[in-house]
Amino acid sequence: MRPSPEQSEKAHEADLADREDPFHVTRASRIYFLPNLMTAGNLFCGFMAVISCVHARLAESALTGEYLDQSPSDHYRAAVYLIIGAAAFDSLDGRLARLGGRESLFGAEFDSLADVVSFGAAPALLVFFFILSPTQGFPWFRQVGWFVGFVYLLCAAMRLARFNVITNPVLRRSQKELSSDFVGLPVPAAAATVAATVLFLLRLADSDKSLNRFSLLLPFLMLLIATLMMSTVRFPSGKKLDLQTQTRLRWLLVFVVLVGLIVLFHEIALICICLAYIGFGLVRHWRRRGPPARPRGPA
Repeated sequence: MRPSPEQSEKAHEADLADREDPFHVTRASRIYFLPNLMTAGNLFCGFMAVISCVHARLAESALTGEYLDQSPSDHYRAAVYLIIGAAAFDSLDGRLARLGGRESLFGAEFDSLADVVSFGAAPALLVFFFILSPTQGFPWFRQVGWFVGFVYLLCAAMRLARFNVITNPVLRRSQKELSSDFVGLPVPAAAATVAATVLFLLRLADSDKSLNRFSLLLPFLMLLIATLMMSTVRFPSGKKLDLQTQTRLRWLLVFVVLVGLIVLFHEIALICICLAYIGFGLVRHWRRRGPPARPRGPA
């Protein structure tokens, strides 16, 4: 017996309502073009950053000191800009998804996998290859350099996994956990800090070759950043900023000035911005905790 038209229409509406449920497999696995295109751009930049690191190492070992007509510094700079470009794509994919109401669990997982490459593997290889050149007098350093890079990569992957768990819509969260702040240093900010530091050291090396020894400090910076990624320190998020966000004129002027400084003095401005972001989160965390309570004496 065939169902009546009314029954067919009700069944169709029920099926559509079921598919619009964010926990339904069809809705969760949807691939939205623009957000996932930005994620693909993130992954492409991360992959090319890894390739640039390999090219830099090949240039260092070449007799002419160049590979593909570029010096090691040129390849390292390309890797830095590609990591920063990946961070730009990463900020766009989430905004486009939220702006159009096209968020899906597939997009979140795809974004995390791309972040592991762009903000985990690429910065780890960048530092590992970058510190090989000035370590002729420190042979022991090469033996631990790979381990430092792995610790950073491990913390980045675990930070992303923790973020996916915290933001999973199936789980219940307390009012404190509903805050828009990031718990732990965001992986893109961590990678941008490493990249900006390498870019700053490259500038120092161009003016004074002996300053290249400062690159030995990079592994310690990476361990500090890895610790911050897995910490419970809350860092501000810009997710609430959109096309409808209002601001005062003076803050708009400050933003324009900052953009101008980044364009003119990007090698210094980028590292200052990254360190200021980390410092702001740490200072705010310590201020919120306050001084430890003193034990009361006997009444």
